[in-house]
Amino acid sequence: MNVATKRVEVGVRDLKNNLSRHLASVKDGAEITVTEHGRPVARLIAIDASTDRLAQLIEAGVVRPARSKIRKLPQPIQASGSVSDLVADQRR
Repeated sequence: MNVATKRVEVGVRDLKNNLSRHLASVKDGAEITVTEHGRPVARLIAIDASTDRLAQLIEAGVVRPARSKIRKLPQPIQASGSVSDLVADQRR
């Protein structure tokens, strides 16, 4: 595999057997096209800031990031009776 060309084709079996090596090449900037029976089925490329859609939307001001990563769970409802009884009561 020649990383200098930056474009490489590998078969599914080769990818599976040498995944760590291929991922290292992708990290170094290579673009790997995965083939199955000689036909391209996937492309492996390194993730960079330009592929992070959420970061792009935040930067553009379209969305706001969450203020806190911890969400408070609602308090559980204390019910007297079974779920079937509650459903029957709601249907009346």
